[in-house]
Amino acid sequence: MGPIKGFKRRKKTADKVVDHNVLPSSLGSQAQPLDWWDEFSNRISGSLSQSKGSQSFESVFRISRKTFNYICSLVKDDLMARQSSYTDINGKPLSLNDQVAVALRRLSSGESLSIIGDTFGMNQSTVSQITWRFVESMEERGLHHLSWPSTEEEMEQMKSKFEKIRGLPNCCGAIDITHVVMTLPTMDPSNHVWFDREKNCSMVLQAVVDPEMRFRDVIVGWPGSLSDAVVLRSSGLFRLSEEGKRLNGKKLNISEGTEIREYIIGDAGFPLLPWLFTPYQGKGLSDLQIEFNKRHAATRMVAEMALARLKEMWRIIHGVMWMPDRNRLLRIILVCCLLHNILIDLEDEVLDDMSLSHQHDIDYRRQNCESFDQSASITRDKLSLYLTGKLPP
Repeated sequence: MGPIKGFKRRKKTADKVVDHNVLPSSLGSQAQPLDWWDEFSNRISGSLSQSKGSQSFESVFRISRKTFNYICSLVKDDLMARQSSYTDINGKPLSLNDQVAVALRRLSSGESLSIIGDTFGMNQSTVSQITWRFVESMEERGLHHLSWPSTEEEMEQMKSKFEKIRGLPNCCGAIDITHVVMTLPTMDPSNHVWFDREKNCSMVLQAVVDPEMRFRDVIVGWPGSLSDAVVLRSSGLFRLSEEGKRLNGKKLNISEGTEIREYIIGDAGFPLLPWLFTPYQGKGLSDLQIEFNKRHAATRMVAEMALARLKEMWRIIHGVMWMPDRNRLLRIILVCCLLHNILIDLEDEVLDDMSLSHQHDIDYRRQNCESFDQSASITRDKLSLYLTGKLPP
């Protein structure tokens, strides 16, 4: 992935993959008027109309006003460039806050365009256009919230927090994969590639997570038929790590002649590599191996919980999406990841009320990858000895 240095608006193309390393960053400013919600809530109809009032903002949008205002500041220039082109059913122009509210409700609730339109008093086409303009803007303006640690100090802090979970030293991230399930027209013969091992039609999201469940590296857009290992090997993360441009920081000396390089951890669906430690597999594991697996699983849980929270918070990618535009879906998923990080970065208090789960791919069986690097296997054995105090000095 590597440094992000600029952005060009992408044209519509055939199905493709978004690897966040190739996108840009930007900043915004200016919070919105505090009295907007009082007026806007009066226009809400349907089931949400019972939640009117300033105290119900969080229940409608599932974020705090502070976070909402910050998001408005990010997308202001883009969404207000053609302000007069969007109106409600009465012809009233939609303000910046109105537009952001519509887009966030669409992403966080997963409700249909017709339900969102009826709730906020606007046409379905208006809801669709506003949501997509918001996604395009956030994809550019919010990308600085998704980045690999850029300084040694930041990386050392992340390692320290990982080690405090269950003692894994020099760990720089936990990787996991989830499937966004969708339906596609059956008459298109090319759609078979999207059918995964569980016979669902899905798109894959691979994410590396830090100890605070923040996404540090994502790739999205590959079809569900590909294994976790294939998706990994197709990512910028793999290329950079193999070339020594990622996970190439300070090594840890655990005994004379034995160093542990920076690494991430993943489940058995990934290959065992010098920079990616997976658990021991098979029956008849030794006590050392069992202990390593326990520490490994407890630490890796942050990735599972992050993906579970992502889908629970941004429910447009939860459940089964009805015939989505695949070229747009991958960008919607990326923006949901950015919004996930923004809530963490802004320490949004709404997160305190959310229950934590690690079930992000319900009914999906774990994959097993038999591929391993021999040197990585030896290093993992030595790390297992080190963790239990049995590695000779």
